[in-house]
Amino acid sequence: MRVLIVKLSSLGDVVHALPVVADIRAAHPEAVIDWVVEPAFAPLVRRVRGVADVIELPLRRWARSGWFGHGAPAELRAFVRRLRRESYDAVIDLQGLTKSAVVARLARGPSYGLANRTEGASHEGPARWLVTYPIRVEPKSHALDRSRELVARALHTAMDSPPSFGLEAARGKPETDRVVFIHGTSRADKLWPEAHWIGLGRRIVAAGGTIALPQSDAAEQARAARIAAAVGGAADVWPAMRLDALIDRMAGTGGAIGVDSGPSHIAVALDLPHVQIYNHPTAWRTGPQARHGHLHQVSIEGAPAQTVDAVWSAWQKARGAAAPLLAARSMP
Repeated sequence: MRVLIVKLSSLGDVVHALPVVADIRAAHPEAVIDWVVEPAFAPLVRRVRGVADVIELPLRRWARSGWFGHGAPAELRAFVRRLRRESYDAVIDLQGLTKSAVVARLARGPSYGLANRTEGASHEGPARWLVTYPIRVEPKSHALDRSRELVARALHTAMDSPPSFGLEAARGKPETDRVVFIHGTSRADKLWPEAHWIGLGRRIVAAGGTIALPQSDAAEQARAARIAAAVGGAADVWPAMRLDALIDRMAGTGGAIGVDSGPSHIAVALDLPHVQIYNHPTAWRTGPQARHGHLHQVSIEGAPAQTVDAVWSAWQKARGAAAPLLAARSMP
């Protein structure tokens, strides 16, 4: 069996779709699975066990540079040739947008996609008419469950076990006392107050831990620098890095605390102790859930923002639940 997955973006959405690879391979061990994705997220998909080839589609770059400039037409023709090089037994559009359904339509093979929108998720009406087999899924479902359900209905896979992300990382020397603060997000209404990060960082340092602050743009770099300066010498600002390097760096730490953002979802996929902070009552849709795995990954909600005490308490519980896991990772 040869399967093509179409899930283009964004980072968190791609992470939530990763478990379908393990689901397919469990039901069809000899399956060859390719994936179409935006180039920015290709390093993530290439780290997933069971993905044979990653086909990059730079729609965002073409949109920024103009669809008919900077070589975009030639790149588009090359992409279509690569897409149609293989014949697929199933082409599965996990995104449910017109652009992703067009990609599925262009590929050689019967296509499957979402027939309906799920609560809080993007879906465009034309997508259901572009695929060969539109499939209705549960309208109120977690992002993980939505992708798994669509694949289960298309390929007769199972959903009776926790999701397996299959994300491989080079962990290197473990730093189990280091906590990653994922403070950045593309939406301002998802940010946690800077003063809260500082207060939480001081508590972690006082308890013997150290802090790492990743950043990917000027605003995040400035915020990370302010937090690190206020927390003190036990807090480090990581340089901006490629996604695969960030995955490796995070994998060797003792866990992460973060807002609802792509790197926070990577922390879940890496099976790190993790607290995910929500300013809105949407954790049921994208946050870590006990039924999806381990008690050392939790969501915490509060409006307008969770208190430092609440996040600290959640982190203590997550670290306690993860103690055997961290001990095993610390062994030579």
